[in-house]
Amino acid sequence: MNSILDIQEEIVSEFEILGDDKESTIFYIMELGNSLDPFPEEERKEENVIKGCQSKVWLAAQFIEGKCHFSADSNTDITKGLISLLIRIYNRRSPEEILGNELTFLQRIGMGNILGSQRSNGLASMIQQMKRYALAFKTKQLSIHGN
Repeated sequence: MNSILDIQEEIVSEFEILGDDKESTIFYIMELGNSLDPFPEEERKEENVIKGCQSKVWLAAQFIEGKCHFSADSNTDITKGLISLLIRIYNRRSPEEILGNELTFLQRIGMGNILGSQRSNGLASMIQQMKRYALAFKTKQLSIHGN
């Protein structure tokens, strides 16, 4: 599996192909949402809704064999595409990997220029929630192993 840094480099390369074409970039982000696995209906509950997002975004997490496994969905295509990028980077990673790596690709692809302030705030909320899950899993793992 490629490192978090490697995946971010892949994403930057993909977006560089689009150049400064904002419309194509937004369309590409929306297309990325189609890569998400189907979201289980039973996970569409209020406690899985990410607070701070203008759109409705559901994020569920499981901790399996020392790795964080994420699934998500949204009621808008662009937000679904954004969460799919984060899942691509953070899925099946240890809590330490998630907490120890900064996301540099967002700035490098000019995401701030692509998204309005509301969506940028929502994206930050998605990242924070994924890191909260990682921290909770790490804390739980430490308490189980007595460290």
